[in-house]
Amino acid sequence: MSEQNIDTGTSHLLYSIRDGVATLTLNRPEARNALSAELGVALPAMIKRSLEDPEVGALLLTGAGTAFCAGGDVKGMGDKRKNTDQPIEERIRLMQARHRAVSGALVLSPKPTIAALPGPAAGAGLALALACDMRIAAASAFVSTGYAKIGLSGDYGIAWLLSRAIGDARARELLLTCERVPAVRAEQLGLINRVVPDADLRAQAFELARSLANGPRVVLRNIKANLAEARAQDYLSAIDGEAVRVVQSSQTDDHKEAVRAFMEKRAPQFRDRF
Repeated sequence: MSEQNIDTGTSHLLYSIRDGVATLTLNRPEARNALSAELGVALPAMIKRSLEDPEVGALLLTGAGTAFCAGGDVKGMGDKRKNTDQPIEERIRLMQARHRAVSGALVLSPKPTIAALPGPAAGAGLALALACDMRIAAASAFVSTGYAKIGLSGDYGIAWLLSRAIGDARARELLLTCERVPAVRAEQLGLINRVVPDADLRAQAFELARSLANGPRVVLRNIKANLAEARAQDYLSAIDGEAVRVVQSSQTDDHKEAVRAFMEKRAPQFRDRF
C-alpha cells in the first residue's frame, strides 16, 4: 500500500497512513520537538482521526530528527503576556481537556499504540511515550521527567503513568530528582520495551506497528480491554470480563481463519476490522 500523507494544519505535526499504520511525527527538530501551541491543536485532532479511521489498525508516535519530545516549550513559557487576562479556573479546564484528548486518548485507545524514541523523551514527552502501549528507543536515547528543574509539578498524567510503569518508589525517585536515564537503563527499569541501534529505529518501530495493524484487530481490542480492567478491577470481576471477551473472540472470522491457518501450516490472513 502506498503512503498517504494528510495535512494536519501545521508543519509542526506530520501525519501519514501506510499498511494500516498511522504515523504521527512531532516535527520541530530545531526545538527537540517541544510541544508548541500548534501541536496542542493538531495532535489531539489527529489522534482522534486515527482512532475513528477504520483503515488504521495501529498508531505510531515519533519525533523528527534526533529527539522524541523535549516536553513543554520552555521558551514559550517565558512569554509573560500569555493568559494574563484568563481566569485560572479556565486555564485549568483547558489543560484538563488537553490532557484527556492527548495522553488520555492514547491510554484508552482500543488500537495498539507505539512510541518510537529517536532521542530524548523528557517531561510531557516522557508522559506521551508512557501513554502508548509500547516504547521502542534508539540506543542513544534517554528519558527524564525534568519537571522539577523548571519549577513544574507534572502534566499529561506523568505520575499515574510512571507509577504503573515502574512502581511507586522508582516513580518518586525519577520525579523528584529529574535523573537522566539512558535507554539501556530505562529498558532495565521497564520504561522502555526495546532498545535498538539508532539506524534501525524507524524501520523496526514501523514493522512492529505494521504487524499489529495487520493482526486480529477485534481480538487486540479485546486484549486491551482485558488489560484495562486488570488495572482497575478486582480479580473476579476481571476474569468475568475476560470470559465474555474470549467467547466473543471465538465467534470472529479472524479466530476461524487462525485455526485454519494453524491446521494448514501457513500464516493467517486477518480481515476483521473495528
